[in-house]
Amino acid sequence: MHYQTRYRLSLYLLLLPFLIGVLVLVVVPAGLSFALAFSAYDGLSPPVWHGLQNYRRLFADDLFWRASVNSLTFLALTVPLRTLITMGLALLLHRSRRGVRLYRAAVYLPTVVPGVAYALIWLWILNPVYGPLTLILSALGLPTAAWLVDPRTALPALAFAALFQIGEGFVVLIAGLRHIPEEYYDAAAIDGAGSLAMFRLVTLPLIMPWLLLIIIRDTIVSAQNTFTPALIMTGGGPYYATLFLPLLIYQTAFDRFRFGEGAAMTAVLFVGVGVLIALVWRALGGWGYDDAV
Repeated sequence: MHYQTRYRLSLYLLLLPFLIGVLVLVVVPAGLSFALAFSAYDGLSPPVWHGLQNYRRLFADDLFWRASVNSLTFLALTVPLRTLITMGLALLLHRSRRGVRLYRAAVYLPTVVPGVAYALIWLWILNPVYGPLTLILSALGLPTAAWLVDPRTALPALAFAALFQIGEGFVVLIAGLRHIPEEYYDAAAIDGAGSLAMFRLVTLPLIMPWLLLIIIRDTIVSAQNTFTPALIMTGGGPYYATLFLPLLIYQTAFDRFRFGEGAAMTAVLFVGVGVLIALVWRALGGWGYDDAV
């Protein structure tokens, strides 16, 4: 057997357990969920085919639209800010210098904290009586608020807490910045380019593939990871101000045993995230530069 053929076969064999896991744990459950979206199912009796009735009921439900608007608002607040913060920290810390590893670890640390523990930490930080944020603002003479019980501040408070879990995107952008050859910067410096011009004309175009990857990942993650903080920190309140689609799906399916409607919401969430990713892809012009050109 040819060496190249054996090498590819060994790669496929190494990939096989992962592909089986994706098929069993992702593809099959997703297919069953999409099929269930066209049925009425309470978890006790057999599913009954209902066609598009679940979707008609969803689109006539004010609570569904409220959760959709809340989810879009959360995405609009978190994805751009997380991208800017990630890019700024990666530009600041991608070069090797004394103590830089400690700073990188500090940036990455919040990402490895489990979601429940992270939500409980922020529940303490945002406590309006003894929370550190309230105490610091009071000491500085700045106004405070009952962050999680005020409908005007509850959703921004959850969005603010989400801005610190950027470790994975941070690592990806550092890898992208290190991928840029130093010769490009040397050539730009010879042409008289300053720091801002180098960033705009050299760095930004060359890290665009990594930047797009981070934006797409953050869009997917932010659309789903609202469940844990909303459930633990606010319960979807106050007055449905933090009711997001993942939490509404959970309440519909597992509290009210309307699994068909929950599956229909999941399908709508999946399609909505796909549309957002397509819009981002179109707005940024695809993956950016092409090495083959």
